[in-house]
Amino acid sequence: MFAVQSSSAADRFGSEGHNNHLEYYFDEEHLPTIKEELSILKPAWEKVTEFFKDRNSWTTEQQEEAGISTQEMSDFADYRLGKQIEECIKEEGQCSFTAEL
Repeated sequence: MFAVQSSSAADRFGSEGHNNHLEYYFDEEHLPTIKEELSILKPAWEKVTEFFKDRNSWTTEQQEEAGISTQEMSDFADYRLGKQIEECIKEEGQCSFTAEL
């Protein structure tokens, strides 16, 4: 989702990155914020998941024909990221990673 997702996408889940490399750290304290953001993003997740049901890639034309906005595509990618962060916290008790700007 490189083309549709910001490097700072993880900011919306309650931790902010810094400098040219964004360093993120999440723990169980962040779970309420993560769950809230996931609930906001879920409609886009469901809509775009249906779009990808029969395809692995897409064109802008296909996306437009399906009535999927660039924002919905970005929210879909952010939902995936949020779920990965949530799962990591549940499994490991924390989650940390670096994103390049």
